[in-house]
Amino acid sequence: MNEQLKCGLLGEKLGHSYSPQIHAALADYEYLLYEKAPDEVESFVRGGGWNGLNVTIPYKKTVIPFCDEVSDLARDIGSVNTLLRRPDGTIFGDNTDACGFETMLGRTGFQPEGKKVLVLGTGGASATVCAVLKRLGAEVITISRSGENNYQNLYLHRDAAAVVNTTPLGMFPNNGKKALNLRELPLLEAVLDVVYNPARTALMLQAEELGIPTAGGLTMLVAQGKRAAEIFLGRNLPDALTDKILADLSFSMQNIILIGMPGSGKSTIAGLLAEKLGRTLVEADSEIEKAAGKSIPQIFSEEGEDGFRRHETAILEQFGKQSGIVLSTGGGCVTREENYPLLHQNGTIVRITRDLTKLAREGRPLSQNADLQKMAEQREPFYSAFADLTVSNDGTPEETAATILAALCQP
Repeated sequence: MNEQLKCGLLGEKLGHSYSPQIHAALADYEYLLYEKAPDEVESFVRGGGWNGLNVTIPYKKTVIPFCDEVSDLARDIGSVNTLLRRPDGTIFGDNTDACGFETMLGRTGFQPEGKKVLVLGTGGASATVCAVLKRLGAEVITISRSGENNYQNLYLHRDAAAVVNTTPLGMFPNNGKKALNLRELPLLEAVLDVVYNPARTALMLQAEELGIPTAGGLTMLVAQGKRAAEIFLGRNLPDALTDKILADLSFSMQNIILIGMPGSGKSTIAGLLAEKLGRTLVEADSEIEKAAGKSIPQIFSEEGEDGFRRHETAILEQFGKQSGIVLSTGGGCVTREENYPLLHQNGTIVRITRDLTKLAREGRPLSQNADLQKMAEQREPFYSAFADLTVSNDGTPEETAATILAALCQP
């Protein structure tokens, strides 16, 4: 480790942060989390003991007076999120969030010059996004709850070409919420959301449904981290690092979700995947029984299939918003359209297929006495619509698990 460089993240309440993981992949300097109360910030920043800092809410404006020099971009935005202590002891402030957002924007292919872009929110992230968009020649309209341009008069902006959400709406644990209905904006070419947990917010999920290119906040987080590292190190880093870190971090954060016919081997394969990856295994049917306080056959007997499906959706809502788990679902969860966003928001959905003659029936209320061929035909469109990846389990479960890992680019 380079003992000369001591870096970290400064904030008031940091909780879990991905910044140490990102910076560990970028370089070998020390990177720590510094939680400081408001009355501690000035003495910490001025006092030394660090070479480079990232700064998060609520201190991006607080640290500006402690800087001996601020970049033109950071001054225009009115926000500093990266500090460098120079060899002479002076402090330089910059804004690498701008670089992060510009990288995120590039992922959509959207060209903002001469086009109207709606930016949702008026906080610090909004200021950064607006500054970047204006520099790129966009007509920027800020949407707030009570401003001149608000959610009640969106009809004035039906010509908008892009929407950028800079509010925390839809962020974990309040998944599923969005500020507007994208169908009110028929000319959209891109939808961006600075939230990175979940991977796909409700706004992004609707954009996907409408065929509109999207980008999420994880790209912005990683790209701004790379730019901050370049400032700390005083040299450029390969752009390929951003893609590598983004892919690794995205894989570790997103759930692996198994769907497929009852008895297709989902539970066994899920167990193998969880063991291989060191992840938490969640069995949806077991969680349903635990929450309901009775067995699945009892639920079917007392509440019917509709009652069971309500229990199932509640469990998928609970676990679908988590990160980095392996989730084995019941065979019929795909029959409810509302389950798709619950699973897709933070996961890769893997469909397991198996020869119908090999499907286990025991303890499965719907398939025990059913015509499996007919059931499979009825569910086929749903499985196809949900699945990101389809893998056969006609060999061994170990082979199937290995195929899934290979497809997800993991050894």
